[in-house]
Amino acid sequence: MHGRISRPRRIAVLGAALAAGAAGSLSLGAQQPSEAAPVGKSRTAADGKDVTAVMFEWNFDSIAKACTDTLGPAGYGYVQTSPPQERLAGPSWWTAYQPVSYKIASRLGDRASFKSMVGTCHDAGVKVVADTVINHMTNGQGTGSGGTQFTKYDYPGTYGGADMDNCKKEIQDYTKREESQNCELGGLADLDTGEEHVRKTIAGYMNDLLSLGVDGFRIDAAKHMPEDDLKAIKSQLSDPNAYWKQETLPGPGEDVQPGEYLGTGDVQEFTYAYALKGAFEGGSLAGLKNIADGKLPSESAAVFVANHDTERQGNVLTYKQGAPYTLAHVFALAFPYGSPDVHSGYAFDGKDDGPPADGKADCSGGAWVCQHAQRQIASMVAFRNTAGGAEVTDWWDNGGNAIAFGRGAKAFVAINAGDGELTETYQTSLPAGEYCDVQSGKPVTVDGDGRLAATVAAKSAVAIHVGAKSCSGAAN
Repeated sequence: MHGRISRPRRIAVLGAALAAGAAGSLSLGAQQPSEAAPVGKSRTAADGKDVTAVMFEWNFDSIAKACTDTLGPAGYGYVQTSPPQERLAGPSWWTAYQPVSYKIASRLGDRASFKSMVGTCHDAGVKVVADTVINHMTNGQGTGSGGTQFTKYDYPGTYGGADMDNCKKEIQDYTKREESQNCELGGLADLDTGEEHVRKTIAGYMNDLLSLGVDGFRIDAAKHMPEDDLKAIKSQLSDPNAYWKQETLPGPGEDVQPGEYLGTGDVQEFTYAYALKGAFEGGSLAGLKNIADGKLPSESAAVFVANHDTERQGNVLTYKQGAPYTLAHVFALAFPYGSPDVHSGYAFDGKDDGPPADGKADCSGGAWVCQHAQRQIASMVAFRNTAGGAEVTDWWDNGGNAIAFGRGAKAFVAINAGDGELTETYQTSLPAGEYCDVQSGKPVTVDGDGRLAATVAAKSAVAIHVGAKSCSGAAN
């Protein structure tokens, strides 16, 4: 979502509460879909590749290069762009979430560079998801990143005051459905998505992105729009089966909960990230075996270790924590729950900090974190693709900071979050032979009885799969 509004504080409070418990033991209850609705194509059905690299504030040319150089070869199924529309002018990251118009014009690039990026990513075998801000406009006035002059309730050629007159006050009580879904989130001009003109305008924008080759959308602030409004907008798309992922932050005591959006598409499962923090930040990893309990159905859950909002709030693991953050990705990519997002952003000190060099990403220095390309994370994408739909087998844990499990006869991983090395002999269901540990690039052997004798260094992992039998030629 956005900076300088009240909602991130709510994210932090909820996340801290959930992370404090054992992994999988705290949730808001199992979620069930609403009645029949047009459901988008799930990532789990996308050519067997369901991992998305979320290239936060990368410009379009940089994303295109990443698709060719890294994302395609690693096996990522999707790449997600930051909101491509004209935005509030300014250096902070959250300006991206304050639309001024629906033309493609920002520091990320113009329409031509966006279209070129989509084509390049498709050539690399990577589908494209656009982060889409359709709940609201801005909370100010001025000139947008594409030159459009505007005021809070007037966006020439797009919307006027009559499109934002449903509730012109800031949300104060998030527990009330009417207020949460009709009033202003953080003082941002709320679009009346119940109006046909608004719906048609939004659908027109999304159809324009589809015409440029986009394969799907992340719907920002989805819970602040009635599901029926989203259904109505989606029904007007040229491809109503386009992939559809919705941001729906849960809140105790709130009328609006994530489960009611399952009939529209995938739903982001925030409590998963909170549980990972609780486990890898000094908790027990053993409870991760049951991390899916009480959460959204796996086939409709979009999961992450951190996203652009939460990494700034202290309620999830972040790149600044090093090994626990990396190991949480290893687990999330190895374990068959949900479809994972890998957030790839830039280093920051202040939570409002925008990207360096106008989004021109360079992974050779320290300005961009480039999580998507880090060996320990990127190597697990092929692990996940190889494991496919295989169930968890051969679970092992020491009751504390180490776990291991297999994915049938396809893959096996051992994770040691402790401070000392761990030497164990693990039972696997893998065929006997030599494998490449894709975490280290070193060979390991599974014996004739399916056993793997391995020493796992402190705060690291060993991961093998049948697609990487030789370290010299493995698709790591």
